[in-house]
This record gives sequence, C-alpha cells and structure tokens, in this order.
Amino acid sequence: MHVSQGFMVGIDVSKAHLDVAVEGKRIVARFDNDAAGCAALAAAVAGAELVVVEATGGYEMRIVRALMAAGVPISVVNPRQVRDFARASGRLAKTDQVDAHVICHFARAMRPAQIPHIDDGRIALAALVTRRRQLIDMAVAEKNRLEHAPGAVAALINETITGLKTQLARVDAAIALAIEAEPHMAERRDLLLGVPGIGEVNAAVLIAELPELGAIDDKKLAALVGVAPMAHDSGTLRGQRHISGGRATVRCALYMATLSAIRCSPAIKAFYTRLRAAGKPPKVAIVAAMRKHIIMINTIVRRKTPWNEPQQHGC
Repeated sequence: MHVSQGFMVGIDVSKAHLDVAVEGKRIVARFDNDAAGCAALAAAVAGAELVVVEATGGYEMRIVRALMAAGVPISVVNPRQVRDFARASGRLAKTDQVDAHVICHFARAMRPAQIPHIDDGRIALAALVTRRRQLIDMAVAEKNRLEHAPGAVAALINETITGLKTQLARVDAAIALAIEAEPHMAERRDLLLGVPGIGEVNAAVLIAELPELGAIDDKKLAALVGVAPMAHDSGTLRGQRHISGGRATVRCALYMATLSAIRCSPAIKAFYTRLRAAGKPPKVAIVAAMRKHIIMINTIVRRKTPWNEPQQHGC
C-alpha cells in the first residue's frame, strides 16, 4: 500500500478489522485489528496529514495507540458527526468500505482536531474511572431493586451491594495510585484539587477523559465538554440557545463540581447570582456557571498556576 505525502485517511473500525480509505485512492485496504495489523497499518499511512477514526466503544484504541507511537496525527470523532456528514453528502449506503471513504471525505472537509498524545498511564486511569462509574451505576440499580424485594431476595441483593462497595474502594485506591505514579498527572491533580468544587473523583475524570484541558482555547473546550450554547436562528427568528453534544461523562462531573462551586466560590456564586437576578432560569444559569468554571480551570491548567479567587474573577 504505497501513498503520497500530505493525504487524509479514514478508518472504519470493527472488532476484527480496520478498513482504510486513503485520499485519492478508490481501493479500501483491510487490516486485522490486532497488534500486527495495527503496526502494518501505521507503517502504511506514515506521512499522512491526518488519520480519522470513529469512537467505537474502545475497539479503536489499539490503532490509536499504534498511530501515536508512529508519530502519525490522529483524530477520534463522534460517529454521529460522520453519519450526519454522510447524509448531508447524499451517501446513504452503509458498508465498511463506504464508511471508510465517508470518514476520509469527512477528514478533508471538516479537519477535526488532532487528539493529544495518550500515554499508557492515562489509558489505564481512564479504564479505572470508567469501571468506577459502572460500579456506581450497578450499586444504584441494586438499591432500587432492594426497595421491593422480598426478604430472601433482599439478602442476596445486599450481598451484591456489599461486594460492589468493596470493589469500589479498591478502584478508588487504584485510581489514586495511577495518578500518583505519573508526575504530570499528579501535578494536574494538585492544580485541580485547588479549584472550588473539584474533589478527587472530579479531578480523576478531568485528567482521564479531558486530556485537551489546558491545550486548546476556551471556546473549543466548552464545545468539547458540551456547555457551549448553540444558536437556533432562522431569518428574523431568534430561537433559544441550547447546549448539544460534548462528552457526557465530563459534563456530569463538571455539573456536580459547579453546584458545589456556586456555594463555596465567591466568583462562581456571584456570577450565578447575577444571572438569576437578571431573570435567567436556574438551569440556564447553572450551565453558564459550568462554562465559566471550565474556562477558569482551563486557564489554571494552561498557566500551571494554582487557583486564586481574586485573579480568576476576570477570566
């Protein structure tokens, strides 16, 4: 598979295969989604301007890591963006080969942002953070079942809840150790823990699932998290602004942190109070406070300076 320099590449990812469309070539190459296949693919697309893959529940991570190790620029995008692009382009058919070409065309037309380098430490941390979220969800589900369970079943449910709590404690300890083992992650954690409303769990989520923090501008970061207002205007109609898309898990962590910050941070509290006094609904004011909060955090991480309430007031 010989290619020229400065080309775009689209990869359709499945559990077993990687279908690769290269800009200017009609033939879609197929590689196995294993260590050998990813190494061969990375060598084949060396010199690419950008390689784009869809997020596919983790199946994309092997090729993402292989491309990063080879120094090939890589972007991971939301599958919905690609499908919307395909429909807008009139490409309604859906096969692995067609999808690979669509992703390649999406790469050239939209030029999605390259993701920061993901090291093994952050990958391990992200897996632990995800596992923690799963344990919480399972514990909540079991507690909901407990309410209407007869005695014998309730005892079994309580055993499960006890086991989940035990595993949760182990995961929390592993998360702390994973962050402490990587100096750059430990430094970021210390900065984040100085921010009002940010606790150990919030910090771990931001470190693991928002590596762009401190590396991109405020508007892009707000859109990435999903707290940027999207216009709904047409002609003379001015519709309500709504947030859309973004990383739901990061947004949930930011939401909880911002609720706490509204109580304990004079800057965030004053901002929220001012919006409410101006007649903004509570949800609108909270989302605006979330946006201000993450922008402040972005500034702190970018500058590597601890939170200072008076200085942050004008961010």
